[in-house]
Amino acid sequence: MASSLWATRVASYLRISVPCRGFATVLKDLKYADSHEWVKVEGNSATIGITDHAQDHLGDVVYVELPEKGTQVTQGESFGAVESVKATSDINSPVSGKVIDVNEELNSSPALVSLSGTRF
Repeated sequence: MASSLWATRVASYLRISVPCRGFATVLKDLKYADSHEWVKVEGNSATIGITDHAQDHLGDVVYVELPEKGTQVTQGESFGAVESVKATSDINSPVSGKVIDVNEELNSSPALVSLSGTRF
């Protein structure tokens, strides 16, 4: 009992400063891959994006390479890339299937990748 009371008192005095996006946003109905992609399955189609954590590490995105409609993708394999001022990272597919739509806005505005919830 005494140790839990001490822990409560200590916790009430601790303050930690964190940056604005110190924690990733976990959205309902999304499944996350170890390689920092997410997928939202709706019926027989899926929407894919990258996690907030990956976005924070990339920094300013300057180019996005996406597959064309009709391309077959395989779970765990690369189907595109995100290039930032820091590095280029592959985008791995969290599911297997055929690409039926692509977020064309990313071709002219690749920085949209850094917005939470942006899909490929």
